[in-house]
Amino acid sequence: MSEKDELRKKRRQFCCLYAALGDPVTAAVQAGFSRDEALAAAMELLRSPVSRKSIKEHRKLLDGSGSVLAGLRRLAFGSCNDAVRLAFSDELPPQDVLDRLDLYNVSEIKRVRGGGVEVKVFDRIKALEKLCELERAESESDRAEALIKALTSHGEEDEPDAD
Repeated sequence: MSEKDELRKKRRQFCCLYAALGDPVTAAVQAGFSRDEALAAAMELLRSPVSRKSIKEHRKLLDGSGSVLAGLRRLAFGSCNDAVRLAFSDELPPQDVLDRLDLYNVSEIKRVRGGGVEVKVFDRIKALEKLCELERAESESDRAEALIKALTSHGEEDEPDAD
């Protein structure tokens, strides 16, 4: 693949991820840009009329799909970087810093004996599976039914049969 094609692919991925996540640096890194170049690449892409148009189109698609799908997308593709930073900090940051942390994907944080920290995050694979189920649904009524089924079937496969 040529360098131009590679850049075009990264731009398309960035636009899609940015529309879903709203975080330019995370979107750039997940699209394939290095951490060092992520901010600069994101800003350059956000200035581009082609990228802005693509982001706008992706957002229209996402807005029509409801907040449940947006939440599933965030669980599937979101970042846990803030949780890791918090877990490795020596002391609790001030409240204004805590308020800005993105802990959406975190289900639990606790200190364990010996001074360690345990961070549990939501299962990305399950979120992706639910998104796939919903995308496979043909019509809008099928999508609504699939959404209800996906949300109500939570954990049924994982529970052992009662004897």
